[in-house]
Amino acid sequence: MTGMTSTARPFLNRRLAEFGTTVFAEMSALALRTGSINLGQGFPDTDGPEEVREAAVRALRDGRGNQYPPGPGVPELRTAIAEHQHRRYGLTFDPDTEVLVTAGATEAIAATLLALLEPGDEVVALEPYYDSYAACIAMAGAARVPVTLRPDPGQARFRLDLDELRDAVTDRTRLLLINTPHNPTGTVLTREELTAVAELAVERDLLVVTDEVYEHLVFDGAEHVPLATLPGMRERTVTIGSAGKTFSFTGWKVGWVTASPGLVSAVRSAKQFLTYVSSGPFQYAVAEALALPDTYFDAFRTDMLAKRDLLAAGLTEAGFAVYRPAGTYFITTDIRPLGAALSEKGDGYAFCRALPERAGVVAIPNAVFYDHREAGAPFVRFAFCKQTSVLEEAVARLKRLAA
Repeated sequence: MTGMTSTARPFLNRRLAEFGTTVFAEMSALALRTGSINLGQGFPDTDGPEEVREAAVRALRDGRGNQYPPGPGVPELRTAIAEHQHRRYGLTFDPDTEVLVTAGATEAIAATLLALLEPGDEVVALEPYYDSYAACIAMAGAARVPVTLRPDPGQARFRLDLDELRDAVTDRTRLLLINTPHNPTGTVLTREELTAVAELAVERDLLVVTDEVYEHLVFDGAEHVPLATLPGMRERTVTIGSAGKTFSFTGWKVGWVTASPGLVSAVRSAKQFLTYVSSGPFQYAVAEALALPDTYFDAFRTDMLAKRDLLAAGLTEAGFAVYRPAGTYFITTDIRPLGAALSEKGDGYAFCRALPERAGVVAIPNAVFYDHREAGAPFVRFAFCKQTSVLEEAVARLKRLAA
């Protein structure tokens, strides 16, 4: 019959069949349809520094980046990334051989995993994890092995069980996929925890991919420790960074990889067949952004800390159990204290679908970030990277639940 396909095989690659449409698309559409405040997807509702935006305009007008930029990224940005890593952490990278610019951290993750993994490899990742991790591991034909971060009894944080991490490593393990500060739990792995991760990687000769896009958002005395600074890790670690979260220009999609020459070369081999290049004029602007004085980064963190405390207090008053994040701009909550009816018997997905009608607010169910869905079922994530007035209105709406 005209217009009909002759094959019975599904169109979608079987490795991706389990993923479907992302929960972010579903919940953002729900926010739009109901007129709710969207505290689900993690993007700011205001632009970043005016001088950085003007740097992009200047690059456009000067004709810098309007055509294909160099494959590894424009030299100015690669130099700025290397200088940032040295200034903040004492890490020295060669801009020409150890830095690669990507289309956001999401492409950096994809290119890295596609480059370094082969079918049959295992990847140990901290669960819950950003949804692209699972999809990229699947596209590479590898298997994900989750190690679950669990609430620490008596403390408002999630904790990594180092014994469970060690037990998860087998002869098939190719790499560890680490995210700190951690989305969605807000956990910042301590120096002691990361030292144990590093020792395991050296002992078992593992590669480590570390997603550090929230490196500038740590609170309450927490310390961001890049894994590459620890003994034995400089040559086996791929560090992923991004401008979107730090400078509030998420739509520019400028990320990067820093690693030893051999690892960067491998990642670049995969990246060149994804976007090839991207974000030309914005690369010049991000180079200027990375050179901003420490006062910018301090003010950014202070602003987000105030917003965290505002939303955390409102969620607590509304009846949620709140895990106060030490990093990122997300708060994970437990919905069970709201009661069986309001919490949909601890079903975070059902709760998030009902929340817009109940309170005019949208959140994300953490269960979508888990392989062990039951472990994440009662947890729900809220983003606080919004204007203070928006958060105040969201808090006022959420108080309807307590009533």
